[in-house]
Amino acid sequence: MGFCCSGECGYRPSRAGHYMSCRAGWVGPTALLCIYGFCSMMRPIEPFLTEFLTGTYKNLTTEQVSKQVYPVWTYSSLVLLVPVLLVTDFLRYKPVVILQGLTYVTAFLLLLVGSGVRSAQLALFSYSVATAADVAYFSYIYSVVQPSYYQRVTSYVRGANLLGYAVGALLAQLLVSLGGASLYFLALMTLISVSVGLITSFFMPMPKTSLFFKGTYSAQQRDSGEGTCDSESQELNIWAKSMTAVKYVKGMFRRLVLDCKACYSSVALLFFCIWAASARCGYYQVSGYIQLLWVDVQPHNFTAYNGGVDAISTLSGAAATVAVGHLSLEWSVWGELVLGGFTFLIAGAIFLMDLTDNIWISYACYMLLKTVYMQLATVCTFQIAKALNRERYALVFGMNSFVGTVLQSVLTAIVINTKSLQLTITSQFFIYASYFAAISLLFTARGLHTVFHVKCGTASDQAEEGATELPEGSHL
Repeated sequence: MGFCCSGECGYRPSRAGHYMSCRAGWVGPTALLCIYGFCSMMRPIEPFLTEFLTGTYKNLTTEQVSKQVYPVWTYSSLVLLVPVLLVTDFLRYKPVVILQGLTYVTAFLLLLVGSGVRSAQLALFSYSVATAADVAYFSYIYSVVQPSYYQRVTSYVRGANLLGYAVGALLAQLLVSLGGASLYFLALMTLISVSVGLITSFFMPMPKTSLFFKGTYSAQQRDSGEGTCDSESQELNIWAKSMTAVKYVKGMFRRLVLDCKACYSSVALLFFCIWAASARCGYYQVSGYIQLLWVDVQPHNFTAYNGGVDAISTLSGAAATVAVGHLSLEWSVWGELVLGGFTFLIAGAIFLMDLTDNIWISYACYMLLKTVYMQLATVCTFQIAKALNRERYALVFGMNSFVGTVLQSVLTAIVINTKSLQLTITSQFFIYASYFAAISLLFTARGLHTVFHVKCGTASDQAEEGATELPEGSHL
């Protein structure tokens, strides 16, 4: 029993070298990717990572974690995101998915056996490689199934991702609160889970073509093969392959530039991309340092409910994401105004987290923030996708992630790593709240302009229709 690699129907079972018709050829690759996504995201230690690093296990100080360890992930992601995005398509996804699983295992293995700041920094660097490879995880499935299954497999893959994270967080909370498990045990469970994900990735079928540069590289390989098949010189073959790679890279960058110009020429699309990148920056900054705020609000509280908060906020965010998909609204008119209004709600939640000394209020605000962000991110995603060809999805979403990472690196450098400022964690969150307030102001103003422009345009069109009908009536 094998898999069909013809690309005509996805991967389907075959016997004795003969491919059989299979209407469900998407099931095998989707199931494997969902198992991989669930296991790689089920990381029970993450809701308690700050406590693990600053507690008796690693004995790092809060300042070391805030200023020397966590920023490694931000800066490394900035450097790695574009190369990984380009290499992902060239290698056809599966090798990069395997690399992601391997770097997850490396990161949590270093957390378990390493000690000191350097070991924690290496773990975060390895983790940044894994997160940069997310583009391979979310793009892989589109290269092995038919377009008619895209909507279904996307929901399964993203659902497995969210479910894995929620189960990991909830399991961690239950083990800590009810079972009295140690944080070291949670880290060990995380290592086992991501190891299962790595093993699963080896069984995924290898795609025959890429999405963005589909056919380009194979055609160049064929051309180079025609010119070198008669030669017996190994050196000539190596030279031909290197020239093919150079041509591929040149063609890749040329098409990237042209497609970027085409995609971002639409002002409406550009604004949705601006929100996606800027809000991504703020959300990851807040979620990355929220545990440090909770430690400041309630120091040395091993029975903290970080895992439960993460689990509930992830599930509520997933529910909000599904709900917004069924909401009937003229998003092209009202979308920017909705983004502006709800982003103000996010800013208010962060302001309240900064001001309160009550851990439960802080928990509630974070759940509100995460739920609203996931909902708005979904709105942006389908509004952007509606305006694009399928082949440009990875490009635009990859560029949005890159711009968001650039903004996050700048924000980290100013707020956290500027020695002259020496901001406390509460002062940092005041800046993050102000950042979201500025985004809210921009999109509220833009949304009002869009609504006013559309309504005035509709009124003027109706007036013109009435004016053209009057003379006809008088002639009658």
